[in-house]
Amino acid sequence: MGRRNPGRVSDEQQRAERFAERFRAVYLTFHRRDGPRSQLQGASRAVLEHLAMAGPLTIGEAAAHLNRAQSVISEIVSHLEEQGLLERESDPADRRRTLIWLTPAGHSALRQDREVLGLDLLARAFARVPPRQADELVAGLQALVRAAARLDEDADPDEPDQSPHRQEPDGTLHPQMLNHNSQASEGDDDDDNHPV
Repeated sequence: MGRRNPGRVSDEQQRAERFAERFRAVYLTFHRRDGPRSQLQGASRAVLEHLAMAGPLTIGEAAAHLNRAQSVISEIVSHLEEQGLLERESDPADRRRTLIWLTPAGHSALRQDREVLGLDLLARAFARVPPRQADELVAGLQALVRAAARLDEDADPDEPDQSPHRQEPDGTLHPQMLNHNSQASEGDDDDDNHPV
């Protein structure tokens, strides 16, 4: 085996630097320019994100999952319901329980909040790229995200989960935005004093 030159940058490091440079160019070229990504505040976003991932819950269950007081979650839910983003429905399995769930407008607001890139501009650019090359680009990005998720598997099992991804049963990876948002909102004065 040959010795490595300690002053030489590895191929992996060079690839990472080239990717980071191109990623910045992609972001600067395609980031949304149609105004703020969202009008959702931290605690409201956290509730919507959690419901989108967990499915319909009672207010008490949502409060337990988000580690917040039930009265705080109830106030957030009432505000989101007034905005037409959440609705209450009876639990089909137990009519005594009331579940909260996203309305179509709630799903739409959450989808818009998650959009970082301008999809119309991106679609027009993809129309100019040969389909095979476009598919390879998307597949390569997915492979990179999966590789990062595998790095998480090498972590110490006694350490708290710091993974930036969650994996669906079908293998699809998604960023862990909920944990970041709900933790970030813990210290926000606006969220603590007026959660919506």
